[in-house]
Amino acid sequence: MEQIKNYINQHQERFISELMEMLRIPSVSADSKYKDDVLRNAEFVKKSLVEAGADKAEVCLTPGHPIVYAEKIIDPKLPTVVVYGHYDVQPPDPLDLWDSPPFEPVIKDGLIVARGSCDDKGQMFMHVKAFELMMKTNTLPCNVKFMIEGEEEVGSSNLGNWIRENKERLKGDVILISDTSIIANDIPSIDVGLRGLSYVEVEVTGPNRDLHSGVYGGAVANPITILCEMIAKCKDENNHITIPGFYDKVLTLSKEEREELNRAPFSLDEYKKDLNIDDVHGETGYTTLERTGIRPTFELNGIWGGYIGEGAKTVLPSKAFAKISMRLVPNQTSDEITKLFADHFNSLAPKSVKVKVTPHHGGEPVVTPTDSIAFKAASMAMEATFGKKPIPTRGGGSIPIVALFEKELGLKSVLMGFGLDSDLIHSPNEHYGVFNFLKGIETIPMFFKNFADLSK
Repeated sequence: MEQIKNYINQHQERFISELMEMLRIPSVSADSKYKDDVLRNAEFVKKSLVEAGADKAEVCLTPGHPIVYAEKIIDPKLPTVVVYGHYDVQPPDPLDLWDSPPFEPVIKDGLIVARGSCDDKGQMFMHVKAFELMMKTNTLPCNVKFMIEGEEEVGSSNLGNWIRENKERLKGDVILISDTSIIANDIPSIDVGLRGLSYVEVEVTGPNRDLHSGVYGGAVANPITILCEMIAKCKDENNHITIPGFYDKVLTLSKEEREELNRAPFSLDEYKKDLNIDDVHGETGYTTLERTGIRPTFELNGIWGGYIGEGAKTVLPSKAFAKISMRLVPNQTSDEITKLFADHFNSLAPKSVKVKVTPHHGGEPVVTPTDSIAFKAASMAMEATFGKKPIPTRGGGSIPIVALFEKELGLKSVLMGFGLDSDLIHSPNEHYGVFNFLKGIETIPMFFKNFADLSK
């Protein structure tokens, strides 16, 4: 442990400087205008892995954005850890809500503020620097492979095919991922479950052109009004989702399991204060921790149509649009839920409009084991560096490829993240604590040591 801390202390300014350099690259995978920047970021990751000590490293092109693969095999007989992360980031909009430009990183009050600082560049880069540390101190105890992609924020649409084509070189014993959070900097935790995702876009069309709202208003369907009414009908007064069949396969936890989940430290008052809300809102009969961890959701992510510019324009629009995401829990599948939604949404439409549902991407829910060697190795590592045994928690977000790894590679994942729920990922002023970044670099080598020792 002392050797690890000494190396970090000697090089922490460089580690942070290199991360800041990467954060300046606007690797937004959802917007084609950033395509060259995404590729530039892939090259940066490759270069960093080579400099850290990888024997092999390459930028693997796909029909979409590249995947960076690298490895260090010290002995084929030893265990192999496969590290997954992503270097693509969410769009930075709305730009006017940032206190500083999203791709000009700054450190303020111990926080690295930039798009991607936590999700997932900062957390991914911890693994690169931890690998460097182990190589430079000659303490790497087992083999390591890196799979760092550029499409996680748009559904990892090309990762599945790439994995199937590269099963042989991806052979390993566990997937190690840092793309989740801990409860607090003094309360470590490890996610043991993630929700799945069904993401769709809907389009409602009324008349064949925008109309004068005075001449036609009251006689022709307004697509925005109809869309709002249709969305509202997807939940009842108890915030229970009304899509027929939606809950048929939902795994219901026992009373004891729910009690265990709610033992995690959580202050509802602090939660409301942080969000500046007077009360929480969700499915009746469940706590906030249950609503965000073990229950499925239906959320409207964006809605638009008609005239939204400055001033007034009395228009009855031809079209209205919305983006909708549904978070899923064990036993639900994204394809089935997407079809159930599409069938239901079409059934809600009056004859005065036409409806189009376009699936974007999806992913399956996962629950990871807590009795595995890998989980024990992660728990021991966090206990050593934080001074407390981590608490198993359920994450509300989705990492679609975790289920894919298990299906295609037969490997379980360990979700050893170091972010905080307050890091504003996907929001303006996203940030990542310098403490968290360095603590990850300190903890990851301990995981490798523990995993190698327990695997003997």
